[in-house]
Amino acid sequence: MPTFAAIDIGSNSCRLKIATVQMHRLKTLHEDREVTRLGESVFQTGVISPEAMASTIRALKRFHKAVQLHVVDKVRVVATSAMRDARNAAAFTEWVKATTGWNVEVISGLEEGRLIHLGVVTHEVGARGRCLLIDLGGGSCEVTLSDGGRNKSMVSMPLGAVRLQEEFLRTDPPSKEDVARLKQFIDRELKRAEKKLGTPRVGLVIATSGTASALAEASGHVRKGRVVKKTLAKKRLERVGALTADTPDVRRLADRLAKMNNAEREAVPGIGPRRSEIIIGGSLVYASLLEKMGLKGFRYSPLGLRDGMLAQMLAEVDLRTSVHQKIESERWAGVLEVCERYGIEQRQVEPVRQHVVELFDALARVHELPEEYRLWLEAAAMMQDVGKFMNHQGHYRHTQYIIANSEIFGFSPEQRMIVSAVARYMGKSRPDALDRPMRWIPVEEHMNVTRAVVLLRLAVALNQDRASAVLQMKTHVYPKRVLLELVPGRGGAELEAWSLKKEAAYFREVFRRELFVEVA
Repeated sequence: MPTFAAIDIGSNSCRLKIATVQMHRLKTLHEDREVTRLGESVFQTGVISPEAMASTIRALKRFHKAVQLHVVDKVRVVATSAMRDARNAAAFTEWVKATTGWNVEVISGLEEGRLIHLGVVTHEVGARGRCLLIDLGGGSCEVTLSDGGRNKSMVSMPLGAVRLQEEFLRTDPPSKEDVARLKQFIDRELKRAEKKLGTPRVGLVIATSGTASALAEASGHVRKGRVVKKTLAKKRLERVGALTADTPDVRRLADRLAKMNNAEREAVPGIGPRRSEIIIGGSLVYASLLEKMGLKGFRYSPLGLRDGMLAQMLAEVDLRTSVHQKIESERWAGVLEVCERYGIEQRQVEPVRQHVVELFDALARVHELPEEYRLWLEAAAMMQDVGKFMNHQGHYRHTQYIIANSEIFGFSPEQRMIVSAVARYMGKSRPDALDRPMRWIPVEEHMNVTRAVVLLRLAVALNQDRASAVLQMKTHVYPKRVLLELVPGRGGAELEAWSLKKEAAYFREVFRRELFVEVA
């Protein structure tokens, strides 16, 4: 059974989780975490400091040893808010690559929220109804409205605990003026969230990450201006079981923490020495968010980004899992959303999608593409004309840019680049390793992209006359040639046959087989 490793390079800490597949489920083998404060210098200066880089590299070296010890089959490494903002992010990713051999994906805030949502709903039974998910990390805060395990709406805000500490709270304890400015900033950002999410009517609020854990443990221990002793706090936790927090308690705690110095905050049960340094901003965000959205409180979940990464890796290798169906549905919904945004009518591109799937299946022995390319081709077929929204002239270049830079749920940046490259070469140009779209794609994928381009060009050629009925086709594969037999629909098939014959030379160049076309 395969073993996976998920590494989350966050603004406050780095986390590792290793899991193996048993009976179509994930079983955790190893976890590790290190507070590195990668975002601390970024939110001050815009660049990652050499000290933060070195600290993170040391943690990643330790993670690398654990990955080797557990003989991991696949490793995925993602970075979040700090790396999105850092001007020298590329230098750090190169250092990681040179040290560990790992490629770091810098994901968007919405993709971060999607993966967190995936991790929670995959493992939390209660999260499969209507609920709200809140993840407040070091650099950003993602709020997701979920219904039936599906992501209904999401917003990402720059309200991370480390970011707020560095940008607003420079003294200990912070001045009243700094706290007032911070509250104004939080209110402004939450108004954006309210516009998108409204007032969500949910029975369950699930909060993840370290700030939520600390607040859930500490909120009941600060009442009427006093701190409950640690022994009493421990007894309370034993009675409660799962970590939860009520909105009034969170508000009391947040206001109290804003008046304490670091030593006093550290003494509050549930807030350790490292968390005490950044807890004020996070607590104020939670208090305001819960109040403005009319929420009664939240339940803490230890699940997070790395759990979503592992769930997606499982879905990609085990097609029998429910999470595979969920991700496929989510991906397709993302493709259709892009089509709608750029004025693509589904009924016009659906025949191209049908034909590219038919070609993919019928020519499997010829193209030898990995199974995931079926979806990449379907997506490229649907979105091939989105560039016309900008300009009909040179629209394939615009198409490539739009797909590569759009937020399409379920597609990693690398996968979007592959889909965008396949859609790019539907005109006169052909894939070249020196082209800008190809330079962002791993070299080992270049041949696969080229083969996928040929299949999509054939599917486009089969749909020259969109006013007629969808053309029927029979495919015959021989050792040295491929025969496409066209069954004419209403309006004939001469134009399609002519278009297909124009692709014969490129087909021969890529697949080393002759392409023949006949009209039945």
